[in-house]
Order: sequence, then C-alpha cells, then structure tokens
Amino acid sequence: MKIVSQEEIDGHTNATIRGAAEGALLSAAVAIPGSLLLNRRWASYRALPLPLKVMGTVIMIAPCISIQAERRGLQFDRAHWTGAGKMELEREAAEEEARWGALTTKEKIGDWATRHQYSIILGSWALSMAVAGSIISKDRHQTLPQKIVQVRMWAQGLTIGVLIGAGILTHNQRQAALQRRPVDHSWQALLAEQAREKEEARLAHSNAPNLSHPL
Repeated sequence: MKIVSQEEIDGHTNATIRGAAEGALLSAAVAIPGSLLLNRRWASYRALPLPLKVMGTVIMIAPCISIQAERRGLQFDRAHWTGAGKMELEREAAEEEARWGALTTKEKIGDWATRHQYSIILGSWALSMAVAGSIISKDRHQTLPQKIVQVRMWAQGLTIGVLIGAGILTHNQRQAALQRRPVDHSWQALLAEQAREKEEARLAHSNAPNLSHPL
C-alpha cells in the first residue's frame, strides 16, 4: 500500500479547491446574467420575490461547484497513480476507447445518454420550465400564482416523461451489457504486474551490495 505524503494531500486539496472555484465562476457566469436577463425581459420573473430568484441561481451554481471539484480531485488522483495501478488504468482506458470505436452512431447516442442521464433529466426540467413559462406568461387571464402553478405542473409532467424514457433506456443498456459482458481478468493482470515490480525491487536490492563493494 502506498503511503500518501503530506505534499500529495495538499496537492489534492488544492486541485479540489481549484475545481470548486472553476465551477463557481463558470456557472455564475451563466446563471447571474441569465437571471438579470429574465428580470429585464420577463415581467412574471420580475414579479417573483428576491429570495426565490436567489434560490434559483444557487440551485444552478451549487451542483456545478461540487461536480467540478470532484472532477479535478479525480484528475489529480489519476495523474499520480504509479506502478501496477497506473498500468491497469491505462489498460482500462484503452479497452474503453476500443469499445467506443466499435459502437454504431445509434449505440453511441444511447451510451452517452445512459452515462449522462441525470444531466439530461435536469436539463430537460429546466428547458421545460423555460418553455412552459414563456407560453403561459402570455395568458392575461391568469394571475401570477396561477401561472407559476401551471408552469410547475407542465415541467413535472415533461420530467416524468423523461424519467420514464431514461428508465427504459437504462434497462435496455443493462440487458445489452449483460449479453456481451466479457470476463473480468483485470485482477490477474494487476497481481502479475505487482509480482513483477516486487521481483525487480528484490533484484535491485540484492545487487546493491555488489555495486557498493566492487572486487
């Protein structure tokens, strides 16, 4: 087992903080101008209370901070893997690249949608809220609370439809994966590489006295 040094811990912490800052800046660069634009052009949004507007902005920014921080932390970990672990990661990456290259366009779309289904669900919810809000806001016979309820109901209905579609897609992907799932021999390759590293270290250690005390 590798002993983690304080320098590596500090590096991982810095990478995570940098990712959180990137997520905050990028998401704020979209969420805040978007909120200001809606406040200027949409009377119904302008009539919302300030705490509700702030909450909507925070809902967009907070997940981006967490996601980008985790991504930077994982990137730091992968960059500092060595030995058998690094070779195993490289082997898995090569296998994944070969698998992706063998997929058809339809299969690639399905695979991408499965891996990003939560982002698709969240995006479809936000898009449905925006579309429903823009349509319902033109109805002059409803009050603002009635319009908000209508927008929420339309968004929930569309999101349920997306959830059902995501469930069907996930089920199909799992069934296909079970049918063509290869036998996992990664543990054998990892053990073989670890044994080779130990043997090299043993030989280097046994040759060290001969090098330091030549005849």
